[in-house]
Amino acid sequence: MSLAAPYTYLFVPGNRPERFNKAAASGAERVILDLEDAVAPADKTAAQQSVHAWMHAITATLPRQQLMVRINDARSDCFAADLALLRTLPACGIMLAKAETAADLQAVRDAMHPGTELLALVETAAGIVACQSMAAHPAVTRLALGTLDLMVDLNIPADSPTLTLAASQLVLASRAAGLAAPVAGVTPSLLAEHTQADMQEAVRIGFGAKMCIHPSQLAGVRNALAPLPADIHWARQVVTAWDAAHVADGPAGALQVDGKMVDKPVYLRALRLLDLQQFSQVGA
Repeated sequence: MSLAAPYTYLFVPGNRPERFNKAAASGAERVILDLEDAVAPADKTAAQQSVHAWMHAITATLPRQQLMVRINDARSDCFAADLALLRTLPACGIMLAKAETAADLQAVRDAMHPGTELLALVETAAGIVACQSMAAHPAVTRLALGTLDLMVDLNIPADSPTLTLAASQLVLASRAAGLAAPVAGVTPSLLAEHTQADMQEAVRIGFGAKMCIHPSQLAGVRNALAPLPADIHWARQVVTAWDAAHVADGPAGALQVDGKMVDKPVYLRALRLLDLQQFSQVGA
């Protein structure tokens, strides 16, 4: 079982049920049936019906944790209908679009199955300002950054330092709340190399996963997260030494590997590198 949080989140429009099975078989760790940006207002009701029908038909053969639904934001005319839909769905994760307050998140939590994921998608200046309180909400399992919508909200270009500052706020809020590193926004280009470059920059800031809009982008995320051979060699040495000392549950003291101290955080980093190696080899 992986020790790490998911690395890939793949969107599929909720009004395109013919794509649902393909998305589920893509290798993405999370498939997000989208009721928000990917669906025109006139198609919202049909999308809800398609999501309801497919999820009830497929959840017996798919792990429930693989499936998520992105719902419209709390200030949207569709929010109440989306909450009503959640109450009828099998257990699945939820992503709230344009999350801005803890009250927004609590309203969603009240409509969800217990023990399922709730991702707060931050896409506005108000959401950035409130990200610490949202990260601390007990229902939230992860933050995500809606880069394109945030650029529109702030009227800034993709290379604006303000965007990097906003992204950094999510990284810090996630760490302070004990959450996994946040999820980076989508890359408009479907080319894997463009996705890879964007993910590499996101990792530099402190992100640990990425939202994708096409299966072709998944390889770019895997390539960006693949550890270097030297890092894998080091990680294997650390894990071997740690496990041999039978102290994986918390040692009284630290070990030494190649003359360097190894304590529990170092051991966990080594495990994460090995997990990333396995992830990067999927579909390679």
